[in-house]
Amino acid sequence: MAALPTDTLQSVRVRSLCFTHSQIPKLTSGVLPISSPKPRTPTISSSKSRNNAISRPRLLVRASATEFPENVGDLLGDFSIFTAAGEPVLFKDLWDQDEGVAVVALLRHFGCPCCWELASALKESKSRFDSAGAKLIAVGVGTPNKAQILAERLPFPMDCLYADPDRKVYNLLGLYYGVGRTFFNPASAKVFSRFEALRKAVQNYTIEATPDDRSSVLQQGGMFVFKGKQLLYARKDEGTGDHASLDDVFNICCKVPVA
Repeated sequence: MAALPTDTLQSVRVRSLCFTHSQIPKLTSGVLPISSPKPRTPTISSSKSRNNAISRPRLLVRASATEFPENVGDLLGDFSIFTAAGEPVLFKDLWDQDEGVAVVALLRHFGCPCCWELASALKESKSRFDSAGAKLIAVGVGTPNKAQILAERLPFPMDCLYADPDRKVYNLLGLYYGVGRTFFNPASAKVFSRFEALRKAVQNYTIEATPDDRSSVLQQGGMFVFKGKQLLYARKDEGTGDHASLDDVFNICCKVPVA
């Protein structure tokens, strides 16, 4: 298993990358494991073949290099996550699977200050998405009680917030995970340009929202737009704080043909 020496890890400017020291997974034998300790859900294959070519709707924006099959909505549909109130819910029941438009924001985890900033921006943009006929759905890594902390202290609408403690949706979509993406990716520099928004969003922040499974802090997020089961927009965060442009997401929603 690949490992990162602790002296290298300690040299990282953790605070500037939206971390506190206690959020870093505990070290064992002086090294930090890079691979996930949990079995990963099989990810969607991105391989192409003549017999299994992926045809894409014209509206699909290639905001990510990852390739998704046409049935990605079906693959996600039977995954069970939780409402912020703790009730299990199937992914396919979060929005109308025929014609409904959904903006699905996958946060890193509920204890990530950068995700509080993103959640704040999503809350402020909710009326815009509503006007475009798009339902806002925010999913974070952690248990429902962690989601409740973010919802109550930010605050954020509970009916738009969901918890995926086992990272099942993240794993299926192949979102980035690991030390390199979390601490060392150049894309994380975007955080500095949003310093005031970040400072405002974390005024009532508490580290208690961090998942008890500290390996979850190495998970990255992403942004997706669906019409029914059809994927219209997909973007994976390259690193901590590398969030999608909500203006771009809104423009995609506005371009969706009316049924």
